[in-house]
Amino acid sequence: MFDFTPLFTDPTAWAALVTLVVMEVVLGIDNLIFISILSNKLPPEHRQRTRRIGIGLALIMRLGLLATIGWIVGLTAPVFDLGVQGATGAHGEPGFETAFSWRDLILIAGGLFLIWKATKEIHHATDVRPSSDLLEKNKKDVVINNVGSAIFQIILLDLVFSIDSILTAVGMTDHVVIMMIAVVIAVLVMLLASDPLANFIDKNPTVVMLALGFLLMIGAVLIADGFGVHVPKGYIYAAMAFSALVEGLNMLSRNASARKAAAEKAHLDALNAKETAEPGV
Repeated sequence: MFDFTPLFTDPTAWAALVTLVVMEVVLGIDNLIFISILSNKLPPEHRQRTRRIGIGLALIMRLGLLATIGWIVGLTAPVFDLGVQGATGAHGEPGFETAFSWRDLILIAGGLFLIWKATKEIHHATDVRPSSDLLEKNKKDVVINNVGSAIFQIILLDLVFSIDSILTAVGMTDHVVIMMIAVVIAVLVMLLASDPLANFIDKNPTVVMLALGFLLMIGAVLIADGFGVHVPKGYIYAAMAFSALVEGLNMLSRNASARKAAAEKAHLDALNAKETAEPGV
């Protein structure tokens, strides 16, 4: 049975819960971007349902993994070693290593999948030639009709992000109940944010390219992590936030230019209408 006592008796448990919720929400951004891009390839009537199923499966998967926390922790034990290491750093740690655990292999596989998927989508966005690919957008004859295919891909990435986030959570608290509550709250936040984020991405093509760039970067970081090169998450999310800020400024600039052009056109139309009505003036 799960023990809820720490939530009522230990103030540090509340601090751990708040920290875990914030961490899970931040880590869930990567997953949410992928789900949004993939679901937007579906016919409109299937998009919301696919997003909800994908996020719901993420919740079930994370809770299930937390219930087998001992097995999850065991995934960090090396299963084989190629005996290759990078140069020693300032603190004595190798620049990279090839003692791979199951976690490392899962992260590398997930990173390769993300890079492949993002590269493919970028290619489709920049290539105007016809293609028979199921994920090419805005072509009715090749749009995804098989919701199961999209959900399967979402599950694959859910697994990668779930294991990574849970192993991070294990280092912050020993109480499984706190981890589960944090996961539930974070997934509910993702569920609320999924539709607005997906709609925003779908209506702004430049944001789609930015999001695909994020997926490329996240994939590269997952692969690096699998090889023992630990890139601080703060740098990653700071870069994403800065890029999003710049794109936001570009969008404001484009909107301002469009409004200015519309105002000038309206002014010219009004002048032309006045000259037409008063030809002698």
